Amino acid sequence: MTVDNLSNSRKLWSFEFVALCLIIAVAFGNVSVFYSFYHYLGTIGIPIEWRGFLVGLEPMSAFILRLIVLPWLHVRNAFSVIMVSLILLIVASCTYQLVTSVPAMIVLRIFHGAVFVLLTSALIALVVNFIPGDKSGQGFSAISIATMIPYAVIPPLSEALLPYVRNEADIYAAVSVFSVVAIFLLTALWGRLGKALRGMDGVLLRRPTFSEIGENLRLRSVIILLGAIFLIYLAHATLFYFMKDLSLQIHAGDVGLFFTISMAAMISVRALGAALFDRTNKLTTLKKALMLLIPCLILLPLAAFPAAFYLLAALYGLCMGVILPLLNAMLFSASPPSLRGINTNMTLFTMDVAYFVVPYIGGMIIAFGAGFDVLFYVASGFVILSAVFIIILKIDPQQGGLAL
Repeated sequence: MTVDNLSNSRKLWSFEFVALCLIIAVAFGNVSVFYSFYHYLGTIGIPIEWRGFLVGLEPMSAFILRLIVLPWLHVRNAFSVIMVSLILLIVASCTYQLVTSVPAMIVLRIFHGAVFVLLTSALIALVVNFIPGDKSGQGFSAISIATMIPYAVIPPLSEALLPYVRNEADIYAAVSVFSVVAIFLLTALWGRLGKALRGMDGVLLRRPTFSEIGENLRLRSVIILLGAIFLIYLAHATLFYFMKDLSLQIHAGDVGLFFTISMAAMISVRALGAALFDRTNKLTTLKKALMLLIPCLILLPLAAFPAAFYLLAALYGLCMGVILPLLNAMLFSASPPSLRGINTNMTLFTMDVAYFVVPYIGGMIIAFGAGFDVLFYVASGFVILSAVFIIILKIDPQQGGLAL
């Protein structure tokens, strides 16, 4: 039996898959709490020229390290890496309460980024092996929901708790309680994971060779899809890091409620439409969602009253709820089975790069006197370029995959 046939013979909603998705939610919960980090740095006296750099330093260290660790991470060592990373994540989260200077913050952000990349890379390397090949749309919808739930819950919860704590650093530390829960969940998974992995094909268990990775990165469909994903993350990082300041600039609504509405829309469309993603034309659906996202980003800085502001939040969530799972599912289908973990982790690499570049360059643009609205117009340009990348792709009807 081939690797693909083995994959297709399994069900999606195994206990292992669901549990790993919950731990992914914990990992991204530790990131979502930093939606206000640019603003927080100002409250502790960090000079404006350093703020964007410090915001982006955590993902910068993540994307540098991810390139180093990806070839060495595989199914057999993923469990140990996840466990150690969760413990170190607790240390990183709590340390923000002690750090107020630029040099110390630089060290902490680098450490935090290294821990995050180890945790998420190991989780992805493990969880993709529990996604059946014929249910990639549903599988990546579930993973996307796991990454989005924290963005829907934590920002409004943080805003509600902020008046009762010293500052945001107390909230950054408080999220470490979820890492403790994840450690207990991972411990409970140990025996089941070992049993499941013993039944997997040896090709999936071994570390990919460098020649296989190089051949994979010469696949044009893989490169173009990674480029499109990178551009979408550039747009999303702009909204994530600068939405609070834009909301204060236009006085149209509450940023916490904006994130709640947009993330609820993302989660809803991914939950309700997950099965449809595997039965519809992914390329056509993706193009339509991209075309709808462009005016959404352009109109956000022009929202003059709460109804328009929150309607655009729902529209943004709807579009992103379709775009990212479909891009990941298409990349999954275009990848050789033994390299699906590597390529899915490469999407996290593009996210790391975007989350570093956007706050650094965006912060410099703001320091030179531009308004936050300018950043959202630039973000719409990223989506336009992503749409161009997708238009280049063609479905190969005989292979069922992607071709140029």
